[in-house]
Amino acid sequence: MLTKPDLSVLIPAKNEGENLPALLEEIRLALAEENFEVIVVDDGSTDNTAARLLALKGGGYSQLRILQHGRSLGQSTSIYHAAQAAQGAWLATLDGDGQNDPADIPGMLAIVRAAAASANIQLIAGHRVNRRDSASKRWASRFANRLRGYLLKDNTPDTGCGLKLIEREAFLRLPYFDHMHRFIPALIQRQQGGMLVHPVNHRARSAGVSKYGNLDRALVGILDLIGVWWLIRRTRLNATPHELEV
Repeated sequence: MLTKPDLSVLIPAKNEGENLPALLEEIRLALAEENFEVIVVDDGSTDNTAARLLALKGGGYSQLRILQHGRSLGQSTSIYHAAQAAQGAWLATLDGDGQNDPADIPGMLAIVRAAAASANIQLIAGHRVNRRDSASKRWASRFANRLRGYLLKDNTPDTGCGLKLIEREAFLRLPYFDHMHRFIPALIQRQQGGMLVHPVNHRARSAGVSKYGNLDRALVGILDLIGVWWLIRRTRLNATPHELEV
């Protein structure tokens, strides 16, 4: 890649070898008019994820970069490491299971490009308006969104959507902790960043299984929610000093 990309697409992936080739081809087609890179983080996979990615890169997918964790460190850490390595000014995050639609990314880019600089837009948060998950997963997500919205006041109907467009500098200023990816809208607003919600497509998983169950998400999410609520209540970033002149 001769020039620095404008956009870095970040994909955390654990045992998604069957889904990644089609997803990466969709990304290439959707962003054919963009200067972009794709960073896939193989998060301790035990299937053929690494082999599939290396074959794609060796086969001419010049925009592809591959990071690998020796053991699974989770989605938030994968995204954070990818963001640190990214060269683009904007980051598009996608789940590795193929349920997010890369065709939505150009529309999200158009929004930030059209926004005035004074709008301070740092995040376009995807909202899955046609969820293709099980009824139990949709119910758990609705409950979690309502509870999170009540406590954090983040004005986000679907914080669990993996498709987001984030200003890289703003993301790297966020406090890092495991599972932080579930609270990006609240954390961006905590540092006075502007945010818009954008409806996006959602597809059924074509291969593999979800890596976390509803109970796992609930038990971890409650502790994280309390922690983020505490962080927001303790911030003083909503006030700025004024420089005095003689």
